[in-house]
Amino acid sequence: MKTMELTMQAQGNTRCFSEQNLNRLLVAMKDRTLPEGSHLFWEGDFSDKLYYIKSGCVKLTKSTDEGKELILYMYHPGDMVGQADPFFGTNHSFSAEVVEDTVVGVIDQKELEMLICQHCDFAIDFMKWMGIHHRITQTKFRDLMMYGKPGALTSTLIRLSNSYGQQQEDDTVLINKKITHTDLSNMIGATRESVNRMLSDLRRKDAIEYIGGMILIKDMTMLQDICHCELCPEEICRI
Repeated sequence: MKTMELTMQAQGNTRCFSEQNLNRLLVAMKDRTLPEGSHLFWEGDFSDKLYYIKSGCVKLTKSTDEGKELILYMYHPGDMVGQADPFFGTNHSFSAEVVEDTVVGVIDQKELEMLICQHCDFAIDFMKWMGIHHRITQTKFRDLMMYGKPGALTSTLIRLSNSYGQQQEDDTVLINKKITHTDLSNMIGATRESVNRMLSDLRRKDAIEYIGGMILIKDMTMLQDICHCELCPEEICRI
């Protein structure tokens, strides 16, 4: 029963692990329950663990010298969180804040190193996970830097649609999660006022609409054109 539960949860960035190797991770985990508002780790903490999210949600953030928070990723059940540097002692470059009550499996670095050394197929799957992790980072920074704030905003809307989107009968996509303008500004490193202006512009162009406080994407092609979308797979193009 425990094996079946883990296999069903493996839908996030750990989907590259085979069922056998995911179960090896399960055996090495120690469950930990964290309340909303707590942290898995802070920027600057020593990185000696990985965290597998079994339930709940965690956001990875980076703080500027001025105290502004930039939201880099949102992690959900099936995702593994942490700095992927086995065999090396490093410090976390980001902070991981618990957004809602969350249960994680904590994997000690020594246990991870043992799995890598003992099972070559596990080592290959772990390399695949690291590759996905790096591709997500690369595409995220591409979106933030290459095509200005409109490109960063539209790519974020596309990522939100891949993470929370519900396809409608008229080919529109409803982002089934209430995202505030402050959240969006923190996701793209812009001011709330500039996000308001860009969203209003997209509404005037009939690219998006609001329904019950949630964003409805009416013209996905327009958003893709603005951010020069490279049509990455959904496991990469996610919030």
